[in-house]
Amino acid sequence: MFTGFKHSRNQIFKSPKATLIPSCLPVTNGKRLSLQARSSSASQPPSQIIFSGIQPTGVPHLGNYLGALQQWVRLQDNAPLTTKLIFSIVDLHAITAQPSGEQLRKWKRETLAILLAVGLDPERSIIFYQSDVPAHSELMWILSCTSSMGYLSRMTQWKVRIRSCKVATTPAHHSQSKLALPDGALPFDRTATARSKLGLFSYPVLQAADILVHGATCVPVGEDQVQHLEFARECANNFNSMHGAVLTEPHVLLSPAKRIMSLKQPAQKMSKSHEDPRSRILLTDSHEDLQHKIRLALTDSISGLSYDPLARPGVANLLSILSHLDTHGRSCEELVRSYGTMSMREFKEEVARRISESFADIRDKYERIMTGGSDTLEATASEGAKRAAMNAHKKLKL
Repeated sequence: MFTGFKHSRNQIFKSPKATLIPSCLPVTNGKRLSLQARSSSASQPPSQIIFSGIQPTGVPHLGNYLGALQQWVRLQDNAPLTTKLIFSIVDLHAITAQPSGEQLRKWKRETLAILLAVGLDPERSIIFYQSDVPAHSELMWILSCTSSMGYLSRMTQWKVRIRSCKVATTPAHHSQSKLALPDGALPFDRTATARSKLGLFSYPVLQAADILVHGATCVPVGEDQVQHLEFARECANNFNSMHGAVLTEPHVLLSPAKRIMSLKQPAQKMSKSHEDPRSRILLTDSHEDLQHKIRLALTDSISGLSYDPLARPGVANLLSILSHLDTHGRSCEELVRSYGTMSMREFKEEVARRISESFADIRDKYERIMTGGSDTLEATASEGAKRAAMNAHKKLKL
């Protein structure tokens, strides 16, 4: 998954060469490949290259962890040693948000520290900053010469982001006015481009380059990311039709759907872009911060507990969070039976306690990494960049 990119859930591509499956497992010719180590006597599956990236926009929240980072660690821990694992902190993509240089550097360090804290091992996985490997942007330009502007203009993320542009009215206030962009609008329409940037329009090409430059065979994504994989396959196909079979068309590793909603607006997904920081749970939140956020989480005045995402979205969201973190693997309905006699206050205290316990080790390791100086992070990023550059060079020299 390229954490940080979104589009509508109904834009799922249909491809005869990529199969959607209910767990993060490589797929080849429509068949699931086990990630468990095979015995020496059994025939070994073809070597796989798994690639994914995350935007450095601050410490990841609970939804990022359950939807992506947790899956990355499981892939790392269960994949055969013949599988190459590549995880990139895609800082070039983050520039589309126009952060200051100081802010971006801080975000990059925080993101790398959290990847190490959640359990990614730089000895087993290649972990690096995207901007440290120029081959990514080089291949982007090459792919730009064969990519269709019409295809890009139909990408859901382009339409959604254009429609949700915020128009600054004062330095301290932004209105929520949306541009009236017709469904068939092209990227060069005056209305569409008035406040948009080229990076917003063309970043799917860079995203495709990120994947293709490493010869990735598999990319772990959620359902709302599948369209981006289809575009990467389109880029590979366009290039290969002109220059021969050079680029590998990646397959989908569909991550289990784990939608964590905002604590303040439970009809919306949890997001780092929400204006209220109390709407999200960060992996580094202290126990006191968690108690405060969960206590203020929007629920309702109905007595007792019940799991009804439509009628009681706030309560259902807290139950979903507790279910995902439950050491016994209980469903939301089973949790209702276990905690049904609790008051809402008592239930919220239980949710906060479970979250705090679940991320205590991650929180402590993150603090040790961040307070231990920048040498460890710089060394990890530098070594990861060397390994990533060597891997990317194999593809570019073709």
